[in-house]
Amino acid sequence: MSSPVVVLIVEDDAAIAQFVAASLSASGLRPVSASTAAEALDEARSRQPAMVIVDLGLPDLDGIELIARLRAGAATPILVLSARTQEAQKIAALDAGADDYLTKPFGVGELLARVRAMLRRAAGSPEPAPLVEVGALALDREARQLRLDGSPVHLSPLEYRLLERLARVQGKVVTHRQLLADVWGSEQVDQLHYLRIYMGHLRAKIEANPAEPRYLLTELGVGYRLADE
Repeated sequence: MSSPVVVLIVEDDAAIAQFVAASLSASGLRPVSASTAAEALDEARSRQPAMVIVDLGLPDLDGIELIARLRAGAATPILVLSARTQEAQKIAALDAGADDYLTKPFGVGELLARVRAMLRRAAGSPEPAPLVEVGALALDREARQLRLDGSPVHLSPLEYRLLERLARVQGKVVTHRQLLADVWGSEQVDQLHYLRIYMGHLRAKIEANPAEPRYLLTELGVGYRLADE
């Protein structure tokens, strides 16, 4: 029998942590709880959870900073549970590396649906080669580094995730909604302007002529693809 999937819950409100843990346990998952960012980092290193659920209001460190630290060490899916409803806070969390954002109060059904979707995407994602190359562009997935003509190109965490998502299926089109779901989270699948803005940022960094892209190609009305030749 396979071991239960471990999910790390980072929440300083004991009642909410217990509620989330009970919900995950009832679904056959194995919850592990941490009430501070320091505990969370220790648990993440020792347990290597399949995903992390993070509250932004932690006593020792802002949750957005914790997300950035977790993301720096692993590609583990991160779901934010927070009472912060401002769009700027959501964008900051997603930019830091979170995969999805659920606002408190929330229903157990929606929580579990988000968890299942994130675990399914993580388990089912094809594993591309560590080094993805096309023309003068080279994406080193192990080092999380992009080079153009041999020189490093600085990408924000969100820009990197967008490019890496296209690189997983190099040469194939990824739809707008799929990119938005995988990079920004399922709440943002209708926010096409996010995708257009960040694609513009990426093109400005790597294309000789962003108006006539060589690497990041548009399939009108459908999505984007990373060139494969």
